[in-house]
Amino acid sequence: MRFLFGVNMCGIVGLFIKNPKLESQLGALVAPMLSEMTERGPDSAGMAVYRDPNEAGCKVTVLAQDSEFDWENFEKSVHTNFSVDKFYVNQNHAVLSLSSSLDKVQDWLHDNWKDLSVTSAGSNIEIFKGKGNPADFIEQFDIKNMTGTHALGHTRMATESAITTEHSHPFSTGQDLCLVHNGSLSNHNRLRETLKRAGVQFKTDNDSEVAAGYLSWRLSEGDDLDEALNHAIEDLDGFYTFAIGTKDGFAVMRDPIGCKPAIMAETDDWAAMSSEYRAIATLPGAENARIWEPEPTQIYSWKRN
Repeated sequence: MRFLFGVNMCGIVGLFIKNPKLESQLGALVAPMLSEMTERGPDSAGMAVYRDPNEAGCKVTVLAQDSEFDWENFEKSVHTNFSVDKFYVNQNHAVLSLSSSLDKVQDWLHDNWKDLSVTSAGSNIEIFKGKGNPADFIEQFDIKNMTGTHALGHTRMATESAITTEHSHPFSTGQDLCLVHNGSLSNHNRLRETLKRAGVQFKTDNDSEVAAGYLSWRLSEGDDLDEALNHAIEDLDGFYTFAIGTKDGFAVMRDPIGCKPAIMAETDDWAAMSSEYRAIATLPGAENARIWEPEPTQIYSWKRN
């Protein structure tokens, strides 16, 4: 385990497209933002992108840890068992857009493909993760050519848990919900056990996954996102900046002390956040954007109409 005092760990970025004409450029805009965060998180990188909604069925992203995984055989099995709207492989991930209920798909994956793990599920979200240098991740996953309405990205400097693909951010524990996190939670072990008793399932020992699971649980209890985040202020101990992606937009919140850095910016075309301004400076029109530092415990959110 690393003990890094006085170092701002991990980098997070988020971009919400307000001008539909820019949706085709989402990846090209996010890629340089993520690249600017390499120094903050050289261990791994990940990105959640919201695009190509499947309102009639579901969309699931799966990850294979085995580099020799037989994707061709898996695709044949998917087509045999489901009506497929879209299937594509990106490195060691595959995205399945199916005319079926999410429960049915997840049960089938659990029963038949135990060597695959689900990184995201819902109707809009896709999550990709990779170990190593963020620049390699951007190139390997062809981030620059991704389209969509909004995206969150993360570069990780591991402090609380192992350097693996599954420990990389973003974390998703609910439909079309994801979280990226810069900071450290001190009560995540106790809270994880409480959430497990409430039915929340976890795949890692990462403290950030506990935060994602907590928000999913609050939403399942009837909270809207703002209410869930306000409860998080009361129940999560530690220092953090959170960026949370939803089907319709994203939100940002800092802990009561505001220990971890964050900067936000907005123009008529987009709204963005990052751990440092240099990532936002890569965006077109950044020089004319309204720029501010988010206040501790205040929730900032953007949502599509």
